[in-house]
Amino acid sequence: MLKTIAGFDRIGEENAFAVLARATQLASEGRDIINLGIGQPDFQTPGHIVEAAVKALRDGHHGYTPATGILPLREAVSADLHKRIGVDTNPDNIVIVPGGKVTMFMAILMFGEPGAEILYPDPGFPIYRSMIEFTGATPIPVPIREENEFAFSAEETLSLLTDKTRLLILNSPANPTGGVTPHAEIEKLVKGLEAFPDLAIMSDEIYAQMTYDGMEHVSLLGFEEIRDRLILLDGWSKTYAMTGWRMGYSLWPNQLIDKARKLAVNAWSCVNAPAQFAGLAALTGPQDEARSMVAEFDKRRKVVVDGLNALPNISCRTPLGAFYAFPNIKATGWKAKKLAFALLEDAGVAVIGGPDFGILGEGYIRLSYANSTENIQRALKRMEEFLTQNSKA
Repeated sequence: MLKTIAGFDRIGEENAFAVLARATQLASEGRDIINLGIGQPDFQTPGHIVEAAVKALRDGHHGYTPATGILPLREAVSADLHKRIGVDTNPDNIVIVPGGKVTMFMAILMFGEPGAEILYPDPGFPIYRSMIEFTGATPIPVPIREENEFAFSAEETLSLLTDKTRLLILNSPANPTGGVTPHAEIEKLVKGLEAFPDLAIMSDEIYAQMTYDGMEHVSLLGFEEIRDRLILLDGWSKTYAMTGWRMGYSLWPNQLIDKARKLAVNAWSCVNAPAQFAGLAALTGPQDEARSMVAEFDKRRKVVVDGLNALPNISCRTPLGAFYAFPNIKATGWKAKKLAFALLEDAGVAVIGGPDFGILGEGYIRLSYANSTENIQRALKRMEEFLTQNSKA
């Protein structure tokens, strides 16, 4: 028998892809499935971005690029960060990576080992905990609570730090909850981190440009006092509807950038060249389609929240960012994963059970409103019929 290292026995996965596969299978069998499970915009990548990739291919950009990405793209990322956050960054500290997960993978590999502790949001993106467990480090969940509007608490986060904590992972706007942590709370956290000068921070800001109701996205990059130990994660997947392009980037402090570069060289050599030219066009070209997508998500958000709160025994806080709702289903009497399974199999609505996002996710399900308003309304009607007929309350 082949024997792999113990880490592979601990590694998890992202169940949204398993739900997607099952939904696709049911659809291929003739079932009418409404997918509110997968977190991907239902819009096409804007045409000028696609054309930039086509032009790059025709212009002969078929070869390797620098492991950290082509300089014009890294310069464009730096310029975009300055425009949005007001901070000057060095393009030499930016790494273009094949998707947002890669930055998580790199950061957790750098700091995760047996005896170390890594803090991560719970409920949160499942790959955080999966990768922490793979490295042998101890995962310490930072509770993301409904009563706190799904923002993280600075006081609670700081209380979990010890001399074993090597990395703190933060995410706002957040997946799966749609929570956005306000400026005052982040400021309090940053002040408290002064007592932990050897702690690295990874801020997952992939949904930075998706906030609503006047809520401001507050980037950790805006705080100079932690900039020398901050890893910033962002990318093109959500903002520009480029999930399949696998385009992300990360900004690394001086003391980590060469380690990140070496991981890139060892793992993927470089991101494919035409996609990088597409990313360049996204940042430097017109932004009207990206803004229109967010405006449409905002309209759908209101439909989802109103619809969920009208369902029997379900309540839903209004998400302030991303494109997810995280309704409380405790009063239905259903366990979250069983309800998600039944909704898919019996009602033809794909959602994700809260425990797939962490040990504190029980009692919730995640719905993505990256689908048409018509489909969302159809899904809500099916959920109402199912819950009325199958109440366990």
